[in-house]
Amino acid sequence: MAEQQAGDLHQEDTVSTFNFENDHVEDVGNVTIDLHSGADSSQNFSAVATPDVNLESFSETMDPNITTGTAERHTSIQRSLTDLKNLISVEGTGKKTCPLCPEEKFKPNYSHKLRRHLQHLHWKVSIEFEGYRMCICHLSCRRMKTDLNGEQVPVRIGAHYHCIVCSATIARRTDMISHITRHLNKGDTEASFNGATSGQMQSTEVLKEVDTDVHVFPNHLTPQKTDSFFNPKMKPNRQLIFCTLAVLAQERKPLECLDAFGATGIMGLQWAKHLGDSVKVTINDINEGSVKIIRENCHLNRMKVLSSKKEEDEEDVEEGENTLGTIEVTQMDANVLMHLRAFDFIHLDPFGTAINYFDAAFRNVRNLGIVSVTSTDISTLYCKALNVTMRHYSCNIVRTEYYKEVAARMVIASVARAAARCNKGIEVLFSVALEHFVLVVVRVLRGPTQADESLKKIRRLIHCQWCEERVFYKKCHMLEESAYSQLPCDCYGSMPGKTAVELGPLWAGSLFNTSFLRRMLFEAVQHGIEDIQPLLKNLICESECTTLKHYSIFGPVSYSNQEESGVVIKTSASHKAGVEDTTTPTYSGLDKRKSSEASGNAAKRQKGDIPTEHPPFYYSIHRHSIRGMNIPKINKFLPYLTQAGFRVGRTHFDPTGIRTDATLAQLKAILMKYSLPTHTDSQPGTLSHASAEPISEPVQVSIPEALHVDQPAEEVKPESG
Repeated sequence: MAEQQAGDLHQEDTVSTFNFENDHVEDVGNVTIDLHSGADSSQNFSAVATPDVNLESFSETMDPNITTGTAERHTSIQRSLTDLKNLISVEGTGKKTCPLCPEEKFKPNYSHKLRRHLQHLHWKVSIEFEGYRMCICHLSCRRMKTDLNGEQVPVRIGAHYHCIVCSATIARRTDMISHITRHLNKGDTEASFNGATSGQMQSTEVLKEVDTDVHVFPNHLTPQKTDSFFNPKMKPNRQLIFCTLAVLAQERKPLECLDAFGATGIMGLQWAKHLGDSVKVTINDINEGSVKIIRENCHLNRMKVLSSKKEEDEEDVEEGENTLGTIEVTQMDANVLMHLRAFDFIHLDPFGTAINYFDAAFRNVRNLGIVSVTSTDISTLYCKALNVTMRHYSCNIVRTEYYKEVAARMVIASVARAAARCNKGIEVLFSVALEHFVLVVVRVLRGPTQADESLKKIRRLIHCQWCEERVFYKKCHMLEESAYSQLPCDCYGSMPGKTAVELGPLWAGSLFNTSFLRRMLFEAVQHGIEDIQPLLKNLICESECTTLKHYSIFGPVSYSNQEESGVVIKTSASHKAGVEDTTTPTYSGLDKRKSSEASGNAAKRQKGDIPTEHPPFYYSIHRHSIRGMNIPKINKFLPYLTQAGFRVGRTHFDPTGIRTDATLAQLKAILMKYSLPTHTDSQPGTLSHASAEPISEPVQVSIPEALHVDQPAEEVKPESG
């Protein structure tokens, strides 16, 4: 009798498994999404590795008070296996039906067989979420679906899951796991869908940066899956933008500033909190969830919030509480907002490329205003997706040793073309290309003449693929017999085939404005922003093509009156003395005619006094090292180029890069001159860079005292025998 019962149980399991597989649901193991609500309100997402599902661990932080809803859950959602087995009717004897399967799927059977069926076919492939198990369901819950014409049509009854959060029915288990993961990333809960906690906000954490607090969701590092994206690695970007706005605030007040993509609103809050009445900040975002979190962050930092209709929000701050400023928060498409209103300062920082917002940004930006563009489409800019680069920037590029500067010049060229379509020119204030972003900041100069001058600085580049020598095309519209003649190298004559490629169009002008960078450094010191000061010092030295030891931060030049683009800037000397400089007027953006005339007159007066621009591009000293030779340290190699009569400096684009006006052949000759052989017959420590010169006469190298480069004395090796 026992053998017969065991055979019946085996036969039942075999039949049930066969029916289960007919609905294309495989028994691949148990997946657990465990979000335990404890005293610390921590929830852990864990998935058991299976042959077809491989999920990583996630972590969420949510309010335990909002995890309970009022809507009745589906029968397939239970807390334990015992609860699932309790669904079996205990009344009467004989065969009973499965509560999660129709009779045509699983015929009525005895209780012990039914419990085995529930355990092996429903509970085994369940998904756990917040202590509940979403078991697979075979009931006729999905009889109808919507076709392409919007009509309800019958569908085949199959296995599916019921979402505990939004009550959606999903057929595949892998799709259900992805569906629940999206809820986790967005911070959704069951209460947010059934309205049990209307008006309450899910729990967030508070992050602080430059004395500004912001609420963020625990998934704030995932840009496309959260309404409060906050990247701590973009802190240098935010600090550079703040220093730029602080300099512009010294030219004219008040400024109307726009943060077109607010996310958490951290950037606009820093502007309003530290610059005060000098700026009128508008923070915009098209996402409703982001707008809510921006308003919460404004309240957290004691800022009044104005709606788009200029009406003060009634729920700003409590009565009697002192406010630090006013911020306008809008929810609309960035292109629409920039077409409707005029601004003095616009910052564009979308997720990915900002090319789609250039036309709208230059449409209404005021004269002598500033537009800053942060591009985070690194794969497009850094030559990893060349087809996307052609679509977005209409530019042909290849991977080179100076690819980061190519990315910056490519973005500037697109900005200049967008400004020219609106009869505006640009003046590049500075450009930065780091690991995670490319930042370009330009000043807008109104007028078709300024637009034409900007377009003249967009040219194509000739790049040698053998030695990586490069040169811009000459300013000529006439065809040349051979473009290879413009390259300083002779690779075309000594190497077979075509050796060069045409890149661009790229920006051929300067990437930095030295006077503006000096004022940015001064503002960084004034506001106590120490993290960005080393980068600003490097940018100033790079713009002047000099070394740090030649540069004095607080020299008299930094405090003299400076004029650029027709605007006379009051320097720190007048501010330190506390006396307002009334002898030199400053032009506001409202007086367009006067400022444009001054801009033209200043350009004529300074036409012969423009300093020499820094050399375009740079060379990597490691890329051009000589085989079998030990090249000198880069800080010791820079004085050798200076001694030879070339301009030389470091670059922030590449830590091993050297920006110089020397050609590649001249650079290699000097590098060969001061390099040591890898294997020598002398004892270690007896040779120096000066003693390794392959010349008969000793070379006397005079190094400036300010550089303090230690050069060991040459030692004479005794002759053998």
